Amino acid sequence: MRVKKAVFPVAGMGTRFLPATKANPKEMLPIVDKPLIQYAAEEAIAAGIDELIFVTSSSKRAIEDHFDKNYEMETELEKRGKRELLNILRGIVPEGVSCVYVRQPEALGLGHAVLCAKPVVGNDPFAVILADDLINGGDNPCLSQMVEVFNDRQASVLGVERVDPSETNKYGIVKTTESKEQLNKVSGIVEKPHPEVAPSNLAVVGRYILTPEIFGLLERTERGAGGEIQLTDAIAMLLKDQAVYAYEFEGKRFDCGSKLGYLQATVEYALEHEELGEEFRAYLKSFICDVGLEG
Repeated sequence: MRVKKAVFPVAGMGTRFLPATKANPKEMLPIVDKPLIQYAAEEAIAAGIDELIFVTSSSKRAIEDHFDKNYEMETELEKRGKRELLNILRGIVPEGVSCVYVRQPEALGLGHAVLCAKPVVGNDPFAVILADDLINGGDNPCLSQMVEVFNDRQASVLGVERVDPSETNKYGIVKTTESKEQLNKVSGIVEKPHPEVAPSNLAVVGRYILTPEIFGLLERTERGAGGEIQLTDAIAMLLKDQAVYAYEFEGKRFDCGSKLGYLQATVEYALEHEELGEEFRAYLKSFICDVGLEG
């Protein structure tokens, strides 16, 4: 089995970024000059994904527009001889990659959003990427690492990282058969446990590769934490029939669902930006010195 499809649950309201997200999807918030959802799509494409499945809501038309062609803008850029910008626009969705849009009629949680993609995914293994979790994996993106694991094990893979034990109530937390290796078999998973009862501090952070059997389990999953259909609960059931692995990926994650994480990502990606990195670094040094001189 090969992973050729990726699901992007993008129907959330993004209330933590109001008023910026009142009319603009949170996934369209830019990190320097590229929206979060495009970073996520590029990560999927780099891993060999050729079908991008967006689970949207009525307020997310901007995402569809972003991945669609804009003939008027392309014509104008071509007329002005701006070939570099034209190539950037045309490269948002490379040749051979398709985009599919599915509506989530109600906000019933991540598990329900994934279930909405069932008619498109069918009986194939697939990835799930949460654009809020921006992961800088360098030359070997996070999902590419996980696809390699899937190709070897032919089983579901969860992208995990160690979090502060006091923050386990913010994540799905896994229990593994081992705790020292980068790749371990999952023996249990629970959604947002309080620190005193958490099985570990290994948190699932917005990257999944799942086998299609998850859909049948999601259809039977009752509402859990927060009154929502939790993907975590369905994975807990999947563990009874199939192996599931936790993979501690290489790379740095930015929680762009929080304002602080979003600002941290903006600064660090700006420092690495090919066009303005050097100038921005000089500005930061100057700014820090000025602040220091002022006390």
